[in-house]
Parts: sequence; structure tokens; C-alpha cells
Amino acid sequence: MKVIYKRVAGLDVHKKTVVATRMRVTGDDRIEWETKTFGTKTPELLELLDWLYGWELTHVAMESTGDYWKPVFNILEDCVEVWLVNAQHVKHVSGRKTDVKDSEWLAELMLHGLLKPSFIPPKPQRALRELTRYRSRLIEERTRVVNRVQKLLEGANIKLASVASDITGVSARAMLAEIVAGQTDAELMADLARGRMRSKIPELEKALTGIVQPHHRFVLAQQLEHIDFLDEKVEALSLKIGEQLESMSWPDQPSETEGGEGTEEETPVTDESELPLTWDAAVALLDTIPGVNRRTAEVMLAEMGLDMSQFPTANHLASWAGLAPGNHQSGGKRYSGRTTKGNKPLASIMVQAAWSAVRTKGTFLKARYHRIAARRGKKRAIVAIAHSMLVSAWHMLTYQQPYQELGDDYFDHRKKETKVSYLVRRLEKLTGGAVSIEIQPAVT
Repeated sequence: MKVIYKRVAGLDVHKKTVVATRMRVTGDDRIEWETKTFGTKTPELLELLDWLYGWELTHVAMESTGDYWKPVFNILEDCVEVWLVNAQHVKHVSGRKTDVKDSEWLAELMLHGLLKPSFIPPKPQRALRELTRYRSRLIEERTRVVNRVQKLLEGANIKLASVASDITGVSARAMLAEIVAGQTDAELMADLARGRMRSKIPELEKALTGIVQPHHRFVLAQQLEHIDFLDEKVEALSLKIGEQLESMSWPDQPSETEGGEGTEEETPVTDESELPLTWDAAVALLDTIPGVNRRTAEVMLAEMGLDMSQFPTANHLASWAGLAPGNHQSGGKRYSGRTTKGNKPLASIMVQAAWSAVRTKGTFLKARYHRIAARRGKKRAIVAIAHSMLVSAWHMLTYQQPYQELGDDYFDHRKKETKVSYLVRRLEKLTGGAVSIEIQPAVT
């Protein structure tokens, strides 16, 4: 079999150990290899790096096993080309199920160019990804705490959630604070409503009439403090994410001369459309998609990156995210397949954005959702909308163009044009000649 890379290594990574096999092709076309086990602490990984340097290796392959690969990758990424491969794509030969054999098998596959590397974002994007993922976890925890508050209120015969759409809003929080303070007068608590909530004061009086025990007040106070704590941490993370995006958008300026003055040559003025897209500008660009806000755009960029060249087409991006239908064909008939496995954080945020988009009036996405939902159901329809939004994002980042809204009447116009085209073809077939149609405005 043809050798593609002449100096390679395969790493079988575990929590406490790394089994490494290095291979090289000698001058007489013989393959030499050597296997050694290292620890996973930083000094031990530096020993692994020196050991790999001994043979002047060019490529290293390892499986993406949990988070155990990250410490190894952090040590090797600046010194050698590291390929992170999907464990499902590494088909083991029968009898090769030991740590040593696994590392040898990885090195042999790498030697012959039979591995495909996974996408590893650069360091700044990895930092942004960790920040956005942690913020998402805190937001999920906040949602769970809010649900606990609703459950607690139900147990105390307080039906605030049935009247107020958000029990963490200004009016609802003021009422909850009064409950914690020991207030039992429903009329006084309902009078704390602000804005449009004041029209619901009679309903609020009924909803706030309950049987609140001392332990209810104590637990409710703890839960409200927990929500405030999470809000504070989410806000701090949002500020840090903004700083990270700004640092990624504005790289270091060119160094000045020794005298502290810039060069005498003036930099030619470049058209803004020809300039590379910055991270801040990309966030603002994605924010034009219905259902996508700044927070959603930040998560999208943290997961898929700014450079769309790593995805040859928009469908490649959708497949990588896990929002593309699987390929299920048998007997010449194509069946509907499940969505593929992919980037869960990206798929999750796109589905959330899709639900928000289909609730936006006068949009193409809402019209498309209802068309698909009528035939395939709501769940498949929302995945299709998430897929469409991700495809739009790919084109927007590739061509640096804002979102183009087609309108909720797009399908009506297309149906009309299709019908007209069909009738013209029928007339041409009947008459045997070309037929032209001129549409006149309706007479009122």
C-alpha cells in the first residue's frame, strides 16, 4: 500500500495514560515503529513531545475520546500537525483491541493516508466556545429554577403563572417579593402590576389568593436569590464574550519603526466589501435573521466559526451540525431518514431560534413552517426551518450579505407563476406555436 506520510504517530489517549506508537519509513523503504506509554500530566506530556521530536514526526493522529484528548492537543498543536479523528471512522481489525494495538493501528492508518481529520477551531474560537457553552448551561439552570418556582407556587395555591407569562418580570417579581415578606392581601399584591399587566388586576387578585406556609416563603426566597445569582453570572459572561469577540475582531496592529513613528508610505484605501469579515460584524450580520438575536449569533459563531471555507457547501455545514436528514435508501426507494449526529450545541441553538422565527409575523420562515407542518408534523417542520436558517447563515457569512426576507406570500407568488407557466405550455401544445401572455391589472 502506498505511503503518504513517512513520519507519523498514533496516540491512544486515556484519562491517566497515553499509549504512543511512532512510525517512519527508512531509506530502504522499511517501516520502523516503536511504542511507549506516557502519563497525562503536563511534564509527562512534554516528555511525549520530546519523544516524538526524536523521529522528527510530521503528523500525529488520536481519537476524540471525551475530553481526554484536549491536554494532549494543547501540548502538541503548536509543534506538530495533530489530527483528531472520529472513533467511529477508525474501523478496528479483528483482534486489535488493546491500547498498544490501537495506537499502532492509528499510526498505520495515518502512514497510508486513510484517516480524515475532524475540525478543530483555533485557540481564540475555542475560548469563545467555552464561554458561550458555559453561559448556555447557566441559562438552562435558570430555566430549571424558574420551573421550580412555578411548582412551589402551585403547591401553595398561587396561580401567578397562569396570568403572567413571565414570573420573573418586573411586576411578577414585585409580587413574589411581597409573598416572601409575608404579605397575604391579594388586592395589595395585584396592585403592584405595571404596564399591560394592570388590565389583568382582577385575575391577579384571584391568582394570588392562596395558602402560603412559612416553608413556602423560605424556599421561594432561596429560589429567587438563586435566579438573581444566575442572572449576575450570565451578565458577567456576556460581557466577557463581548470582550473576546472584540479581541478577535481587531488583531494586533503592524509594529512601528524603532523611532516610534510609522512608515512614510500610506496604506492604500480598500473597499469595505473586500475587507475580511470581523467577528463583531458577523454577529451583527447573523442578527438580521428572524429568530436570531445577538446571544444566538454569538453561540452560532463560537461553534461553526467565521471561515466558511471549511464547509464546501451549506449542506456540509448542516450535516456537520446534525440538522441534515440521514440517507436511507433501499430497493430503489428513498425513505425518510433521521437527522444525523453532529454538533449538539449548534443544533440546539438553531432549533431554539427556529421556534422564535416561526412566531415572527410576515416572514418566509413562518410560511414554510406551516406548509411543512401540515404534511410532516411540527417536529420535522421545525428541524427543516433550523436547517434553512443555518443554510442562510452559511451564504451570509460566505458572501457577506444580510438576510433577504422573501415574505410570507412567497409561496403564493411561486404557485401562481408555476400555474401560469403550466397553462402556457398547454396552450403551446394545443396551438402548435409560441404563446405569450400579458398580465393586465384588474379593473375595479
